[in-house]
Amino acid sequence: MAKYFGAVGIPVTELETSVAFYTSVLGMVELQTIEIPIAKQVVLGFEGVRGASVLLMKYTDGRDVNCKDNPLKLVFYVPDTAATLEAARAANYTVEIEATPVAELGGAIIGFAKDPDGYRIELVQKP
Repeated sequence: MAKYFGAVGIPVTELETSVAFYTSVLGMVELQTIEIPIAKQVVLGFEGVRGASVLLMKYTDGRDVNCKDNPLKLVFYVPDTAATLEAARAANYTVEIEATPVAELGGAIIGFAKDPDGYRIELVQKP
């Protein structure tokens, strides 16, 4: 039986571009870079917080991997959804849904942006 969830790995088209999105827009930090025979990987997380990490994977073995607009969403809790969406917009990333209170989530404010490969990023601000 598992003890905890460590990371989710997502394939990316350009590793450096994706790292820039997750660090500059979401405030994540690079925790580790790992090179294995089939891919270069960067583990991202939050300074001083023990939680699940995002593992960005750039395959280097020549395989054809679809990294664009996959039906995947990553959920991040943020102190200010509107400000985080504005940071994404200012960096020329797509904002899909503006900051909106959701009654079913107790009034939490959610919004959606897309990362460089089109993965949906849900931003949640607790009420």
